[in-house]
Amino acid sequence: MRLSGWQSLAVSSLLLSAFATAELRPQYGRTLHVATRIALSSLDPADDSQPDTVARRNLTRLMFDTLVTMDSQGRVQPSLATSWQVAPGNQRWQFHLQRGVRFQDGSPLTPEAVAASLRVANPEWNVSAGAESVTIERQAHDPDLTAELSRARNGIAKRSGGNVTGTGPFGVADWQPAKKLTLSAQEGYWGGRAFLDAIEIEMGKSTRDQLIELELGKTDIAEVATEQVQRVSAAGRRVVTSASVEVMALVFARDLQSPDEGKLREALALSIDRESIRSVVLQGVGEPSGAILPNWVSGYAFVYPVAQNLERARQERNEVPHAPSWTLGYDTGDPVARVIAERIALNARDAGIALQTTTAANADLRLTRLVLASADAYVALRTVARSLELPEPRLSNSVEDLYQDETAILQTQRLVPLFQLPTSYALSPNVQDWNQDRDGTWHLEDVWLGNKP
Repeated sequence: MRLSGWQSLAVSSLLLSAFATAELRPQYGRTLHVATRIALSSLDPADDSQPDTVARRNLTRLMFDTLVTMDSQGRVQPSLATSWQVAPGNQRWQFHLQRGVRFQDGSPLTPEAVAASLRVANPEWNVSAGAESVTIERQAHDPDLTAELSRARNGIAKRSGGNVTGTGPFGVADWQPAKKLTLSAQEGYWGGRAFLDAIEIEMGKSTRDQLIELELGKTDIAEVATEQVQRVSAAGRRVVTSASVEVMALVFARDLQSPDEGKLREALALSIDRESIRSVVLQGVGEPSGAILPNWVSGYAFVYPVAQNLERARQERNEVPHAPSWTLGYDTGDPVARVIAERIALNARDAGIALQTTTAANADLRLTRLVLASADAYVALRTVARSLELPEPRLSNSVEDLYQDETAILQTQRLVPLFQLPTSYALSPNVQDWNQDRDGTWHLEDVWLGNKP
């Protein structure tokens, strides 16, 4: 029987609807291609010789699960640990483990294996194994232990003969240190098999080369440099951006030696035109900041002053009879570091401070990016204090105490915060169900690949 025009239209609509539904339905298979600037020489999550970057954490989480995770609201959620108890005083914690979990080499996840892994990552902890649980004892009150355990560096790893194995959704299929990493989906993953069959990560790629490969269809996820976000978005690319997860700051190589040096450091901080640098160099991305912690973590970052005050800067400088010439170092691998360093040197000169940019490692101060260690404010602030070898903040649930501790770190004048910056990625059109936490954590176990347009 021949169909009428209306009947043909109805059938065609049904077919198109079916095809559209099939396209939107998650599909198993295929390989996701990722490019990154980092060039790791080790996959061990506890190897502190490797740079702590958002990119490294995301790769680590593909292979290694943590006992607990932290959601976008900063709440701790179960992972390898199903539940936990803490004794009064927050010094003794017991974590009950998932049953039936296996490492990617097929061996079972045991309390002994978990305890051994945590001891490697945290040699100062007292970690013991029970029948189906692990117990962590700290020498001091530590209410933020679960937040610390959610960090990628505390991913549970089995270390044997120079090899490292995890329990994550993907396992290592091929590893060429500092060049390429190929991961394959784990069929028996306790959290459910990922949609992707594999992920190939090319390392040591500049952001420029990454975008070229994205244009050519050779990669699906490319990092976008801060100053390129607006341009790439305007070109029609799909760009996803985290909350602020890095603070760009000036970090001095040593502690203050005299009150006069303190006045010079204060004069330098007051001389910097953050707003102009953000507008011109960073192309409007990021936020000028005088705080270590971003506002979405602390809630009070806006109270620290950021405006340039040349008059006061000159006054502070003129109170010092003899001012030395300082060297300002920067990372040559950071696309905008040189330009920002040069603008800071010009601002300093306007205040009467001699500041010479350099690529040498032994500079008096450096332009540095400090990565937010955790969405937990105390863990993040504690990590910064440790990196500067300063007294660690007190452990408290009080915002007032947190503010006082951050202010105390800033008053040491070891660092001058400049900008709070996000991380951004450009995605190919066939990347489906992308999910990213505020801190930049990926969830590639949920991603699948549709058909290329």
